[in-house]
Amino acid sequence: MEKYFRQTNGLLYSYLISVPLLLLYEALILISQPDGNIARISVDVWFKSFFMYFGLDAVSTTLIVAAIIGGVIVYKKRAELKTIRKNYFLLMIIESAFYAVVVAIIVSNVVDFILLQSANGLPGNFNKLQLIALSLGAGLYEELFFRVILVSLLVVIFSKIFKQKNYSTAAAVVVAALIFSGVHYVGDYADTWLLSSFLFRFLFGLALNLIYVIRGFGMAAWTHAIYDLIVVINL
Repeated sequence: MEKYFRQTNGLLYSYLISVPLLLLYEALILISQPDGNIARISVDVWFKSFFMYFGLDAVSTTLIVAAIIGGVIVYKKRAELKTIRKNYFLLMIIESAFYAVVVAIIVSNVVDFILLQSANGLPGNFNKLQLIALSLGAGLYEELFFRVILVSLLVVIFSKIFKQKNYSTAAAVVVAALIFSGVHYVGDYADTWLLSSFLFRFLFGLALNLIYVIRGFGMAAWTHAIYDLIVVINL
C-alpha cells in the first residue's frame, strides 16, 4: 500500500483519473440539455467565458487545452509510464468514495451539533441527468480552481508572511475554504445564504483542501464528484 500511495500522489495519476470527469461532464451536459439552454458549473462558465472573449469555441478550446496540458504532463512524466498500474485507478475511486462518505458524515454531524439544524439543501430545478452532469463538473472544475489554482496561489502569498511552509499551507487551506463556501451564494444559480449551509461548505471545502494537499488533485476531484453524486442519487 505504501507504493500505491506514493505513486498515486503524483501529477500523472491525478491527470489521468481526471480525464473521465471532463469527458463525462461535457457529454452529459449536451445529452441532458438538448434544447440549448445549457446550465454549467459556475467555475466552468468562468473558464469558457475567458475563451469566448477571444472568439474561441469554448468547448473545443477546453478539450484542446486539456489535451495540451496532458501532453506536457505525459512528456515530463514519461519515465513513469512504464510503472502505471491500471488497478490503481479503481483503488483511487474507492478511496475517494471512502473520503466522500466519511467527510460528509463528519461535517454534517459537526454542523448539526453546532447549529442544531440540518445543513442539507436541495439543488436547483434540474432533472436527474443534469444533476449528475453538474456533480461531475463540480468535482472537476471547482477542484481545479479552488484547490489547484487558489490554494497554490494562497500558499505563495502566505509564504511571504510566514517563514514556515506548514503555516503558509494551513492559512491557505482555511482562506480557500472560506472563499469556496462564499462563492456558492454568488451568480445566477446562487443559493440562499444560510449559516448552516455556509458552515457545511466551509468545513467540506476545508476537508477537500486537506485531501488535495495530502493526496493530490485527482483524489480531491473524485471525492467532491462522488459526494455530489451521493446527494443526487438520494434526492
